[in-house]
Amino acid sequence: MLRSARSTEDRPMAGKGRHFLNIPGPSPVPERVLRAMNRQIIDHRGPEFQTLGREVLEGCRTVFKTRQPVVIYPSSGTGAWESAIVNTLSPGDKVLMVETGHFATLWRQMAARWRLDVDFVPGDWRHGVDPAVIEARLVDDKAHAIKAVAVVHNETSTGVTSRVAEIRKAIDAANHPALLLVDTISSLGSVDYAHDEWGVDVTVSCSQKGLMLPPGLGFTAISEKALKASKSNGFMRSYWDWEEMLKPNAQGFFPYTPATNLLFGLKEAIDILLEEGLDQVFARHKRLAAATRAAVEAWGLEVLCKNPAEYSPVLTAVLMPPSHDADAFRKVALEKYDISLGTGLAKLAGKVFRIGHLGECNELMLMGALSGVEMGLAAAGVPHRRGGVAAALAALEQPEAANAPRKVA
Repeated sequence: MLRSARSTEDRPMAGKGRHFLNIPGPSPVPERVLRAMNRQIIDHRGPEFQTLGREVLEGCRTVFKTRQPVVIYPSSGTGAWESAIVNTLSPGDKVLMVETGHFATLWRQMAARWRLDVDFVPGDWRHGVDPAVIEARLVDDKAHAIKAVAVVHNETSTGVTSRVAEIRKAIDAANHPALLLVDTISSLGSVDYAHDEWGVDVTVSCSQKGLMLPPGLGFTAISEKALKASKSNGFMRSYWDWEEMLKPNAQGFFPYTPATNLLFGLKEAIDILLEEGLDQVFARHKRLAAATRAAVEAWGLEVLCKNPAEYSPVLTAVLMPPSHDADAFRKVALEKYDISLGTGLAKLAGKVFRIGHLGECNELMLMGALSGVEMGLAAAGVPHRRGGVAAALAALEQPEAANAPRKVA
């Protein structure tokens, strides 16, 4: 007899209520999306699929805010990273990257494996990319050896959002031809992002964060400049080749068997976002993030992100008091209150916990999660002040403009 990998002892009792999944992705999947995927497979060479393919490709362009192509891979976001590298660059090319956190570091490691020459600007994991540093590095690059600038828009490990529009302005101010590659894996569909308007050349993302799907789809939005680079760059590729994808995509098809049921879910997820309105989606995320930070401040704890202009609408990373372990706290919160919080990654292991407030999340869902955090802090013996939940409620009662982070040009 087959048994679940989860033992009876640690499985929540029937009738206990829903598990609170408040990690910064994968995010909870809406019931509408689950129902959309719960259907019989169809012929991926037939007319019904062709209609679906055209709809999701057009819908993705709307979410990325681009009229340029968006390629959908059966992959994780890591696959989308790789596609950006192998379609635009050549072995030995120099790439400028910035150490904003764990995922920026992983992208740098991938670039090094592909034998790129990475200029990795060090960072403290509490700030985003400094556009002035990008401009200075590019101004110094008189020979234009740097072929691309690659940055993470929303660093999932830290709760810091970099100012991509300002980074584009810095590249332009330096009068430098480098491509701009941006990771929106944890921001797309939750944080305002404009691929065309901001002059991004390649934007990569995935399905399991703001798009509210299970893992399994990777996305790459491509500018004309990036597409031109892909015609003459030096990396071999097959699965990741944009050209091989774009030819059948023009008719709504894919060059190999697609993740059909995930695409049905993607269509529904895009419909959900557009029904609410993208601007309203972004405002909701900002409002929930502001309420979360109000709770953290009331608890007497510290948000990891240092710059208010870079506060993430997707998640809030919270520093633990000295001599207290974040994972021990997370374990207590999970066992007593059935809430999952994000762990600290790499150099932040044990030092922070992360509260996800992205995707299908509203005020009542957030208040339940913050209640779980406050009860968990008490149960784990973490020094804090009570009143975080009340502070979050007060923040939510304020006009939306009061909760909005400072606008950045």
